[in-house]
Amino acid sequence: MVYKFRVTLAGIKGFFRVYEMRGETTLYEFHKQMRADMEFPQDQLIMFKAMDAGGSVLARYGLFDLGSGTVDNVTVAQTVKAGVASFLYFYDVPNRKSVIVTFEGTEDKPGCSPTIVEVKGPNPIEFENGYVAFEDLPDSQRHLPGQKPDWGPDDDDDEGGASL
Repeated sequence: MVYKFRVTLAGIKGFFRVYEMRGETTLYEFHKQMRADMEFPQDQLIMFKAMDAGGSVLARYGLFDLGSGTVDNVTVAQTVKAGVASFLYFYDVPNRKSVIVTFEGTEDKPGCSPTIVEVKGPNPIEFENGYVAFEDLPDSQRHLPGQKPDWGPDDDDDEGGASL
């Protein structure tokens, strides 16, 4: 059986990653794959904050036991069985940098290691550096190259509004 998870950034429509993995995959294996795929720093503490469908915290999993087990001893199947609907995955705990990991369901097909099956947008670091996805622009700023932007009746930058 294959488990499917969607990784998103809060408030950003222009980013997601979809992963498929076996139920026996540990959270540590999932962490290593996300770290490699999204170029997260390798020298940071990490944590999976597990939540139910209502947003209540069920558990916290880290490199050290935070009360619910360590990431190398907990599988994705165990978390789903415990009622976890999503995780807040902190890839840089001290700086509170995180992505949202949502369980989307299971499929009966041959198992695989954590694998990306869908991608949209650049890596999260690009959003921190000022990248704005087209989907996240206000309607007034959305126009394709070659299209004249709709900036209203007076879109001239000169003092009197007269054309050259």
